[in-house]
Amino acid sequence: MNTPPDSGHVQLAITFFYYRDLAAAMRFYEDVMGFTLAIDQGWSKIYGIAGNAHVGLVDEARGMHKSAPVKPVQLCIRVPDVRAWYDYAQAQGVTGLSQLFENEALGIRAFVFDDPEGYQIEVQSATRPGA
Repeated sequence: MNTPPDSGHVQLAITFFYYRDLAAAMRFYEDVMGFTLAIDQGWSKIYGIAGNAHVGLVDEARGMHKSAPVKPVQLCIRVPDVRAWYDYAQAQGVTGLSQLFENEALGIRAFVFDDPEGYQIEVQSATRPGA
């Protein structure tokens, strides 16, 4: 069996999204999502979500990828009170806001909405232990 370097210890997990308008994305993740800027690399901004989980916002003009109209990726956050987050999202006027829904097979209650350039965000709470 192979063992990864450092015994597999990972310091941070960062998912990177690519933007045409980095400033608008920053405002959204700071003002609407309430995330805190953890690492400022100039054209790449890394925000803490929870623990060692982060989302990175990258200016497409400098990053490894370009922004594309279809975003086949979703940022999902699990929260204690999905209903409170839903009411908050409604008050913020986010785009693409779904209704609250339950997925019994997954054991979640959730909703989705879009960030300024169309990345989908799912907010969910577990409806049963271990889900």
